[in-house]
Amino acid sequence: MKNSRSKVIYVGKAKKLRNRLRQYFQEGGDGRAMIPFLLKELQSIETIVVSSEKEALLLENTLIKQHQPKYNAVLKDDKSYVSLKISKHPFPLIQMLRYKGKAKADGQYFGPYTSAYAARQTLELLKRLFPLRTCSDREFASRKRPCILYGMKRCVAPCVGFVTEKEYAAHVQRVVKFLRGQDKELIEELRKEMEKAAEKLEFEQAQSILETIRHLENTLEKQEVYQTNLVDCDVLAVYRQAADMIITQMLYRGGKLTGSKHHSFSGVLEDDAELLQSFLLQQYESMTNPPYEVILPTELEHQELVEEILSLDKAHKVRLHVPKKGQKRRFLEMAEENAEAHFMQTKDAEAMKQKNLLDMQERFQLTRFPYRIECFDNSHISGSEAVSCMVVFSDGEKDRSRYRKYKLREAGKADDYAAMREVLLRRYKRAKDEDDLPDLILLDGGKGQLNIALDVLESLNISSVDIIAVAKEKGRHDKGGTREQVFLPGRKDPILLPKNSPVLFFLQVIRDEAHRFAVEFHRKRRSKSMVKSSLEDIPGIGPNKRQNLLKHFGSIKQIKAATEEELKEVKGITQDNIKRLLEWGESN
Repeated sequence: MKNSRSKVIYVGKAKKLRNRLRQYFQEGGDGRAMIPFLLKELQSIETIVVSSEKEALLLENTLIKQHQPKYNAVLKDDKSYVSLKISKHPFPLIQMLRYKGKAKADGQYFGPYTSAYAARQTLELLKRLFPLRTCSDREFASRKRPCILYGMKRCVAPCVGFVTEKEYAAHVQRVVKFLRGQDKELIEELRKEMEKAAEKLEFEQAQSILETIRHLENTLEKQEVYQTNLVDCDVLAVYRQAADMIITQMLYRGGKLTGSKHHSFSGVLEDDAELLQSFLLQQYESMTNPPYEVILPTELEHQELVEEILSLDKAHKVRLHVPKKGQKRRFLEMAEENAEAHFMQTKDAEAMKQKNLLDMQERFQLTRFPYRIECFDNSHISGSEAVSCMVVFSDGEKDRSRYRKYKLREAGKADDYAAMREVLLRRYKRAKDEDDLPDLILLDGGKGQLNIALDVLESLNISSVDIIAVAKEKGRHDKGGTREQVFLPGRKDPILLPKNSPVLFFLQVIRDEAHRFAVEFHRKRRSKSMVKSSLEDIPGIGPNKRQNLLKHFGSIKQIKAATEEELKEVKGITQDNIKRLLEWGESN
């Protein structure tokens, strides 16, 4: 189904499309609350005929991912998964990464984890427990002596041959067992190895193994998770109120509850069974290592077909199950309680966010509700490498896709007013042409910056955008801290908000984000400039050769440490260049 701009707004399927479509237009034919809203937008209907229900399921899933229709449940966070990967090398490396779609056959993947933080915690624990290498392949190949991690007993130094492939593989297998939740088996294996080392009078080795066992036991004791007989299983629950709904996904790995994820949807047409079916195909179809079982609260219309699709090209079959009683039913009820609790928390947070925005509109006498706020900040050091950045908050949340960076072209050194004028002119001349104006402009600065912005908008004949400026109060210290002032157009004195004001806190969050983004961009620009000027001092090394050197070695430090043989491998580098590079490296 498409709207007047030929944008796909809904994708559906049926054995008899004529009967299914008739229900949308008959009074009382389809009682779903979103149908009247869909019909108001509906302009045309396009149909595709396929040969089986399985093909229809796959095509529906593909089209939903491709077009992200307004009235379908679209999984927003399925673009990439946070996982741990053990690389496919003689001496494997364990690392955390995000990957889209199916994982490559370049190692073993574990996850997905509920968050990057959870994966990072697990990775740090593995580094403490098991002495695997953490260095890159390049560093591993070039190292001539062990690094400090060997002295700390955090690595067995395979880079310099201090361990055989077989011995290293034993450490890797322990990591695999730990990640698969085979804790008891792992501890028992380590105890046997400790006893063998003691029998051979290798007491230092035995002591090291004993410390690993104690770390493992201590970690397992601290884990406040439910122990179950569910192995690699996900439990799904749905909670909805009116047009808003949530799917809670509780993850069990190795018989333990390892975390939960919540996926919110709004204004979708699907009932619970259709919603779950769409979610399963979007979430699990491309997953390399899915759970063995997914527990559902309701039967699906095409449950066997969905099982078949989810199991395609997988190492094991994925089973969909709706429990009626027993332990699995209790865990389904727990997931449903979590879904309701998270839904209510989200609604409370949403209500508070809307209240803050409404309070801003009233307190600052804004002509528009501040749905989209654009905030600017400049950054430079003594006028060098001057940059400006814009951050955007839409409906009270960071809208990173709209963030922008500006290299200042015309503003003079350390002239913040000129810098602000330049970036506002560039931004809003284009925004006006593209009909992409915000509701509110927030400036980090006082009345001077506000007047610059007002002058820019007047020159562009833009009158529909509100402007405010935030600055710390000068010459006042309340218990060591300065108060914040909010400057408004046409008002002589600034507004002083209470320190505990939610609106003030929200403004500070936006301003701090703009400052962070600008400083980060400036730091990168300055770093590139320093690298460029350092290599520019070498006669005969032009832009192309500088680029080839940095691409080959990765950093100035590596170039300085390079040998003559290593420099010969760089494209375009002559013997004379090598001589000058070696002299430059020695003198620096």
